[in-house]
Amino acid sequence: MSRVLTVLATGPLALIEDLGRPGHAHLGVPPSGALDVPSLRLANRLAGNPEDAAGIECVLGGLSLRAGSSCTVAVTGPSVPVRVNGRLVDSHAPVHLRGDDVVALGTPLSGVRNYLAVSGGITVPPQLGSRSTDLLSGIGPAPLAVGDVLPVGDPVGPPIGEDAVPPPSPADFLAVPVVLGPRDDWFADAGAHLAAAVWSVSPESNRVGLRLLGDPLRRAPGFDGRELTSEGVVTGAIQVPANGRPVVFLADHPTTGGYPVVGVVPERYLAALAQARPGTRIRLRG
Repeated sequence: MSRVLTVLATGPLALIEDLGRPGHAHLGVPPSGALDVPSLRLANRLAGNPEDAAGIECVLGGLSLRAGSSCTVAVTGPSVPVRVNGRLVDSHAPVHLRGDDVVALGTPLSGVRNYLAVSGGITVPPQLGSRSTDLLSGIGPAPLAVGDVLPVGDPVGPPIGEDAVPPPSPADFLAVPVVLGPRDDWFADAGAHLAAAVWSVSPESNRVGLRLLGDPLRRAPGFDGRELTSEGVVTGAIQVPANGRPVVFLADHPTTGGYPVVGVVPERYLAALAQARPGTRIRLRG
């Protein structure tokens, strides 16, 4: 029997992701990769893989896979029902599959994205050093579809169980620190406005950016109507378009932008933003 996973169902969106392809911004290529990096790293450790192996990022559950041969899988991210051949099993733990076993994810109780790793990793051909799907540029494998057959590598180490790995419970209110700049001077009292405002996550958010709804940021005197020459942006940058409502750039963001960046969210807080469902309230503390 061959080492493959066959896709039986995808849910709303399922993508192959690893830790991304940083270092190609000069080519206009985003870093991409898993949005909740700690969850992918944990899934790979549980499955006996290097932390940078490719797994599956599943949005709002619904993923179902058939194992072509014996393997170990692990599911991480927010708490989610996981079943093997219809029998409930643990998430956040190594789970052994025999050939023809079917593993299926339900809908997470909170949060947005779960991660499934398989022993040996998913070994689709890399592009620019990564197997990640980049939805903005189209680089990497296409979003998963029913009938896809995913190659799986040979195991490189034993599954690593943890004494206890409680699933995270994404909150419905997040206070996220912001490093102001480089264009905070374009806005009236940017730090105070960010700290006082409570934003909510827009349903239009995606892997490119987390769009926020709330009272618009106001331009400072002398900056109304001004245009900005496109400049480089990084993951976590908070770009403010003409409507004044911030967008926090995530892994598939464009590498340049023509709207001012009022601040940057430090990397360690991006995983929490990646799990924020529409309607989640957010305070940006400048």
